[in-house]
Amino acid sequence: MIQIEPDPWRVMLAHARASYPGECCGAMLGRVTDASKLVTDALPLENVFPGPRRERYQLRSEDLLEAEREARRRGLKLIGIYHSHPDREAYFSPVDLQNSCPWYSFLVLSIRGGEFGHARCWRPDDGQTRAEEEELIGPEG
Repeated sequence: MIQIEPDPWRVMLAHARASYPGECCGAMLGRVTDASKLVTDALPLENVFPGPRRERYQLRSEDLLEAEREARRRGLKLIGIYHSHPDREAYFSPVDLQNSCPWYSFLVLSIRGGEFGHARCWRPDDGQTRAEEEELIGPEG
C-alpha cells in the first residue's frame, strides 16, 4: 500500500497540469515500513525525452541521484517516480515497464484536457516483465 499526503499530492497534480499536453515526471519521497509507504514530499523533475513529450518521459540519471541525496538530507527515502499520461488512462505501459526499477513504486496520473482524471500506482517485478498494481490511498480517496 502507498499513501500520499495532501501537500505532495497537490505538487504532483499542479506539475501534471502545468506540463500538459506533455508528460511530467518527478520523484516521491517519504517513509517506508514493512506494510506501507507514505509519500510526504514530491520533487518535480524535468522531462528530458528528446522526442514528443506527449508520448513519454525520460529522467536524467543525475536528477534521480540528486533526488536520492535530497531524500537522505530530509531523513526520507526515495519511494518512487510519478509521471502523467496526457489524455490517456493511468496504466503502466510497456515502455514504462522497460524503463522501471523494481525497488520503486510508479504513480501514473491520468490528465485529460489538462485536468486530473484518476491515478494508479504500480510496482514492477524484479525482471521488469510485469507490474502489479499497488493499493493507492490519496487525499482524493
